[in-house]
Amino acid sequence: MHTLPLPKCTDQVWHGYLPGAEPGLCYAFRVHGPNAPGQRFDPRRLILDPYARELTGNFSYEPHPGSANGLKACVVNEAFDWGSDAPPAIPWAESVLYEIHVKGATQKHPDVPEDLRGTYAGLASPAMLEHFKRLGITAVNLLPVHGFIDEERLVNMGLTNYWGYNTLAFFAPESRYAARAGGQSVISEFRSMVRTLHAAGIEVILDVVFNHTAETDETGPTVSFRGIDNSSYYRLPTFDLNSYENFSGCGNTLNLANPRVLQMVMDALRYWVGEMHVDGFRFDLAAALTRDSGFLAAVRQDPLLAQVKLIAEPWDLGPDGYHLGRFPPGWSEWNDRFRDVARAFWLTGEAEPAVMAQRLAGSSEIFRYSGRAPQAGVNFITAHDGFTLRDLVSYQHKHNDLNGENNRDGHGHNLSWNCGEEGESADPIVLQRRHHLQRALLATLFVAQGVPMLQGGDELGRTQSGNNNAYCQDNELTWLDWPHANTALIEFTAGLIGLRKRFSQLRRRAWLTGQTNERGQRDIVWWHPGGREMTDSDWHSPPRGALGLILAPEDTGSSKTNSETLLVLINRDSDAQTFHLPPGSWRQICDSSSENPFALLLSRQDTSIVTARSVQLLAQE
Repeated sequence: MHTLPLPKCTDQVWHGYLPGAEPGLCYAFRVHGPNAPGQRFDPRRLILDPYARELTGNFSYEPHPGSANGLKACVVNEAFDWGSDAPPAIPWAESVLYEIHVKGATQKHPDVPEDLRGTYAGLASPAMLEHFKRLGITAVNLLPVHGFIDEERLVNMGLTNYWGYNTLAFFAPESRYAARAGGQSVISEFRSMVRTLHAAGIEVILDVVFNHTAETDETGPTVSFRGIDNSSYYRLPTFDLNSYENFSGCGNTLNLANPRVLQMVMDALRYWVGEMHVDGFRFDLAAALTRDSGFLAAVRQDPLLAQVKLIAEPWDLGPDGYHLGRFPPGWSEWNDRFRDVARAFWLTGEAEPAVMAQRLAGSSEIFRYSGRAPQAGVNFITAHDGFTLRDLVSYQHKHNDLNGENNRDGHGHNLSWNCGEEGESADPIVLQRRHHLQRALLATLFVAQGVPMLQGGDELGRTQSGNNNAYCQDNELTWLDWPHANTALIEFTAGLIGLRKRFSQLRRRAWLTGQTNERGQRDIVWWHPGGREMTDSDWHSPPRGALGLILAPEDTGSSKTNSETLLVLINRDSDAQTFHLPPGSWRQICDSSSENPFALLLSRQDTSIVTARSVQLLAQE
């Protein structure tokens, strides 16, 4: 081992040049500094480079002489042939997001080669591409793939941080997802995955965690940032410089108010776009990135990042941490209001049609400002954090005992309904309710204005046995259960996405106004089951669980724009509801309660009976 000094410091950054350094060279830092409050300098430690492109070794909480707890950075300078790769550049209005875990997606897929399961290469395998194309999704939203480690508490319990929200290396792809087939490096394998997905017209969006790091609280390991400049990298409370401000709930909060820390985050984002060709980012606990920092302004003016999709999880755990609707133009945001209202409408009855109508119309009261479009809201029913869709209609309560926290972890207010029996059931009445409600919730997601996001596996009917916080379960509980996939639910989901692509009014670029367009049609009319337009009093009087909406085609200026008017009929009640239809002849194109939901049916002119807990779509030329 050789120890060499970094002889120069420019703009607060120490640097040097090592002649002859070749790919594969492993290195780490020793950092000297004053013994002062808020600092953790210890020149005896070997510290990871925050800009490391690849990590080698296995992390351990036991002291490792000559390494950073068993990890080192690697020099990387390998060529990669991108060929004719180009970003698919899917417009926001055309986008359908698919949230997926790299390992869990393929670990049990029988048609993915065994040596590729659970890897970047497996995610881009022909079997997965076929499924993505079958569904019609336009982007995979990958749970964290930055280099991360498992918390000591989990290691001691024999568990791992499966989700990966414990980042240590913002520039390095996580090596545990690498197949390394043919000696390919993890970087090249990741790039190959991106190139293959792009060739199939699918974008790659990364879930990134810049709100905290894996060094956790004051008792956590000193592996990288803490040992380089603790008081610069982290937010420290003025009353106790030996602790951390914890807006993430994970022990610390990165300090993007420091110019060098902000520069590191921006450099990392540019690296993943420019060198790894990803198409966008979903920022975990994004409110933490905006506190006292120039992060939003820096991203907005960056010419490279201005070309990609930017999605905020618009909250954190700090004071005034709920920022839904506060992000600027150019950003989209996870819309938890849509999630909660859709669940409360269909499952608990706590949301009335008037509130559901706001969500179906794109949550304009939240996002319609400063020129933002309906695509500012990313709608979802479920995500990695919480119940799966199947569990949402199968469990009244969370069942997280396997996590080792006596079921104290995970959210307690899930707005779920077990349909009459907790967990698995053989009761045909319970099963029918669950069948209808899963389909109704999916239909609600795909007919709403905004950008739909589907949790990977919901279309398969995946269960986590009631665990709504499976972050530490890297096993069959969380891996997609391909051998038992619900093929009918897959086809139903694909059919809904196909209808969304067919009807421009389901993915409008402009807000609904209720005003008349150039064709003499109003862009939306809310329809009462009695056969008339809803009035103010109708929104708060019976029938309280049924409503319809008439959507005129959006004039996009394209000759390919459909000319059909769309009628959506919704019945969340436990009994069937007869709807008197608007004038004209209507063709039913979807009935979520039917065994053949997209079967071509005869035209309807007067009435349509909508089954309990279901959604119908009808079209008119």
